[in-house]
Amino acid sequence: MPKTITLRIDDTLLNRFKHHAAIENRTLSNFIETATLRYIEEIELVDEFEMSEILSNEKLLKRLKKGSEDARKRRGRFV
Repeated sequence: MPKTITLRIDDTLLNRFKHHAAIENRTLSNFIETATLRYIEEIELVDEFEMSEILSNEKLLKRLKKGSEDARKRRGRFV
């Protein structure tokens, strides 16, 4: 169920939000929600370049697999 929140921002930022919402033909609330979700996805996930770097690093992959196995077997210290 959608919730209503109060957000305090200055007039300059509000005008920027409104401007970009109009460009994308979105409501202000939808623009803020969409921009926030994009930001969260960007910081939580790796992009294609990072993933290819990870997958091409054999030493890192071995260490990740070992760490995952140790965690599954509850070996080591967890911080």
